Amino acid sequence: MLVSAVNVSEGREGPALARIVAAAGDDLLDLHRDEHHHRSVLTVAGPEAVRRVAAAAVVTIDLRRHSGVHPRLGAVDVVPFVPYAGSTMGDAVAARDAFAAWIAGELTVPAFVYRERGPTLPQVRRTARLQLLPHPTAGAVAVGARGPLVAYNVWLAEPDLALAQRVAGRIRGDGIRALGLPVGDRVQVSMNLVDPLRVGPATAFDAVAALAPVAGAELVGLVPQAVLDAVAADRWAELGLDARCSVEARLTRRS
Repeated sequence: MLVSAVNVSEGREGPALARIVAAAGDDLLDLHRDEHHHRSVLTVAGPEAVRRVAAAAVVTIDLRRHSGVHPRLGAVDVVPFVPYAGSTMGDAVAARDAFAAWIAGELTVPAFVYRERGPTLPQVRRTARLQLLPHPTAGAVAVGARGPLVAYNVWLAEPDLALAQRVAGRIRGDGIRALGLPVGDRVQVSMNLVDPLRVGPATAFDAVAALAPVAGAELVGLVPQAVLDAVAADRWAELGLDARCSVEARLTRRS
């Protein structure tokens, strides 16, 4: 089974997001939305669900009227394919390439492919706008095949954006990609944990807490069960985790 955390540039409750979520149907494993990021992450099972969500997002979202604190390339911003439950990285690569060809051919949205050995997703974000003419309302999309990644936010106790940015700069690297972002009247250190079996939520939380007082944390999407198992259960609440937040648990419930 291939699982994808589809990042779309719509995070505010209303008809637009409802149409995109409805397109996922029974293949939706999880929804995380943030109105300040103006972004949602739909974790879905199977390549067909990814295409349905992407098609709905492209016809629904107009980036010319979009504003949000999270960087973005397009209406369908990032589409990673991740192997689970017997699927292989070869399956994920094939799905990535097929989706990139499909969205460019069927929806006329340019697709930039990112890889673990480069170009990486951050490199694509920096250079994509210079390389291809984007779709006038839907922009472009970054498509990848990768192992597990955990999106994780730690909230600072004080709304000090400069501090959040300094903390992000200090912890960035060695398995952590980080930005300091304003989110409403609060600030957060927003992270991608790119090697979560080695540098997981507890390590990321403690790295931030060592540099600034924190008010809490949130998981964006789901984690592999192995990542959850690596964290002592008595820390789950502090870290924004629970027994239902693994990909495997949601796949089991879906079946």
